[in-house]
Amino acid sequence: MPDTTHPVESPLYWPVAKLILAYRAGTLSPLEVLQESKDRADAFDGEMNIYVTRMDQLADQQAKAAEKAYKDGTAGPLSGVPVSIKDAFQVKGYRTTYGSLKFRDHVSTKDTGTAARLRKSGAVMTGKTNTAEFGQSATTDNLLGPDTTNAWDPKRTPGGSSGGAASSVAAGLVSLALGSDGGGSIRIPASFSGIFGIKPTYGLVKDEGGASSMDAFVCPGPLARTVADARVMLNVLAERNFTRSTPDRPLKIAWCTSPENRPVDENVAKVFHAALQQIRLIGHQLVEVDLPVGGWKDIFGPLVLWAERREHGHFLDEDKTELTEYQLATLEAALNVRDTDIAKAKEDLIGYRARFDAYLTEFDVVLTPTNAVTAFEIGNRPAQINGQPVSELWGAFPFTSPFNVAGVPAASIPIGLAHGMPVGMQVVMKIGRDEDLLNVCEELEEAFAFDLSALKRRWQLQTAHQWQVPSE
Repeated sequence: MPDTTHPVESPLYWPVAKLILAYRAGTLSPLEVLQESKDRADAFDGEMNIYVTRMDQLADQQAKAAEKAYKDGTAGPLSGVPVSIKDAFQVKGYRTTYGSLKFRDHVSTKDTGTAARLRKSGAVMTGKTNTAEFGQSATTDNLLGPDTTNAWDPKRTPGGSSGGAASSVAAGLVSLALGSDGGGSIRIPASFSGIFGIKPTYGLVKDEGGASSMDAFVCPGPLARTVADARVMLNVLAERNFTRSTPDRPLKIAWCTSPENRPVDENVAKVFHAALQQIRLIGHQLVEVDLPVGGWKDIFGPLVLWAERREHGHFLDEDKTELTEYQLATLEAALNVRDTDIAKAKEDLIGYRARFDAYLTEFDVVLTPTNAVTAFEIGNRPAQINGQPVSELWGAFPFTSPFNVAGVPAASIPIGLAHGMPVGMQVVMKIGRDEDLLNVCEELEEAFAFDLSALKRRWQLQTAHQWQVPSE
């Protein structure tokens, strides 16, 4: 039995920079790390239901190519780094189900834009991770198989729809994960899983040739254990170079515990307020505000339903038992969306983005809790929070979608535990300030120093390998 008090840290829990340093030094091989990734998936995925499809053959080829690239000096920015791919993105030669039985036999004939850039970067793509059907739920359940579980407590949900992506990182099956966020689908599971996730500015990361669901709002982006790791991946996805710097002045930061007066679990609120105090100690100016996010649902709802009717409405004429209850309800609701509702939502979207962008000229940063609760038991969405009835659809996670409507970059960073489960803080900045958002989050990450040792103990292999750590 391994020593679980002082676990042997898998290189899949190392920072990406440390992993690459070991590859360059020759103290570790991409093939060794891929084998560790496979061993961990073999050992743990039966309990977690992370992968819909393993891509072992492709990963073997990519790990061998990475090993060669380090020897001949042609390594890319993610060469040899294990990355999981949400099953909403196409990888040539492998299934893309979009979380639906309707696509259970669909094999992609091409890489879409995100997968193509990851392939070019030298990443080792390990498998397709579980997602809600067509990304339409904030939990990761569908009819393809069991729900994905939370790395902190497998009885609980990791959130969604990028729940498989989040759990793959949190349980140390991979170093990084590709997710997508149309209404919180990166930030919600990042918060529930105690990791970092960022939704870039709308349109910054493209997925050429990809799916069109939620196309007015959805953003591909990374899930990672650290901001620095996410930065490396976002550089690849956006084809930019986001460099690290520290804010050169105190920032003016707006904060709101409960936008739109939505109820928040009192223990989540306590952790959030404690994190605010740590930010004060850094020296930034904090201003409590009544965040002006109202009206987002009148835009979000019609445009999401319009996209679903356009892309998947024909499934109502087929076998409905192959659709989840939530997807069936979505498509039936989509039948009632009028063209006038769609036109007004499109017009209002332009105004909403302009208004919120103007609001963010008053503040450098906006902070909210990412979710109103911590991860709940699978199949048991809260009907009440602090004794107040809440919507089954939005009650647990009401704070992320407004920022998809606003089009601004937004991230979730872990700040502590409540009820023994992670709490995330949502960090929001002005359109186009993705580099600044990463830098602010990295400063906050250092201040909060969130501890992942419980995960490393929980997900340690029984026959843990002794890894040679590279010299700094």
